[in-house]
Amino acid sequence: MQNTLTTGAVCAMLDHRRLRASFRCKMTSHRLLIASAAIGAAIMVQTRLEGLPGIAAGARKHVLAWADVRNGYQHDSISHAVATIERLGRQSGAYDTFIRTDSQLITKRPITFPPETGIARGESFNARNLDYFDAIFFFGVREIDLSSEQRADLLSFVKEDGKGFVAAHSAATAFFSWPEFGEMLGGRFDEHPWNVIDGTVVVDDPAFPAMRHLPRSKVFHDELYQIKDFSRDKIRVLAHLDASRLDLTRPLVHRKDGDFPAAWAKSYGKGRVFYSILGHDADDWDNPALSTMYFEAIRWALGLVDADASPSGSRRH
Repeated sequence: MQNTLTTGAVCAMLDHRRLRASFRCKMTSHRLLIASAAIGAAIMVQTRLEGLPGIAAGARKHVLAWADVRNGYQHDSISHAVATIERLGRQSGAYDTFIRTDSQLITKRPITFPPETGIARGESFNARNLDYFDAIFFFGVREIDLSSEQRADLLSFVKEDGKGFVAAHSAATAFFSWPEFGEMLGGRFDEHPWNVIDGTVVVDDPAFPAMRHLPRSKVFHDELYQIKDFSRDKIRVLAHLDASRLDLTRPLVHRKDGDFPAAWAKSYGKGRVFYSILGHDADDWDNPALSTMYFEAIRWALGLVDADASPSGSRRH
């Protein structure tokens, strides 16, 4: 069979090829635009993570995440908790976090090492003491081995230097042998009568930075602590447990007034202190309601935001 192409057919074929070529060109340009946008977005994200153009790295605050748990219950949540605190600080550009599970840095003395400790003579060990930090995030437990000088330095870090101390969950079990620590923190652990349950947390002070994102009441699935040795004349209760939804007949329930603080803030000398009972399980720290609470508490403790931390007094919400 003889193939015969008319002039019209040839022109149609040429037009079709031109259209395909034009389409390929447009698709290529479109892909380049997408790739350029993706690269630009990645650069912007990286810039934000590095604290630019927000807070430059040198201007960010310094937070010591202190989680010495050698002498007590090893909460599975602690690793994820301090990792979350580190991530939020770095992504926001607000602060850099130094994570330690020992207590070497709880001192104002220069940290020194024996001669020839390192791999090279005269090596700098880059060890920082409390003078370097602007706040501590504390997730320790029970008795922690500190010398009397370290204890004095920790108290003066907050009370005299005007720095911050943010404490989570088991922090209220720490240092029962040290009354001054309890005074600084504002309260003590007094058992968890209900273990891990759904508990309703009621916000007392919605204007406080660590509470602003929360509704008037919210259910948290957590290990709910009962607190003792606190006074509303000395702390500002930011949130409390709804006692009407708790079994107050449990054997370890010691409070008869139904007053169960869930979070508070206070001044300690020139410094700022925050504590919450929440954060027992690792998954709790993936809950934005909880992680944002601690992040905003750290920002307040660092002096990046202000709030009223005067005592609540006898007033109940």
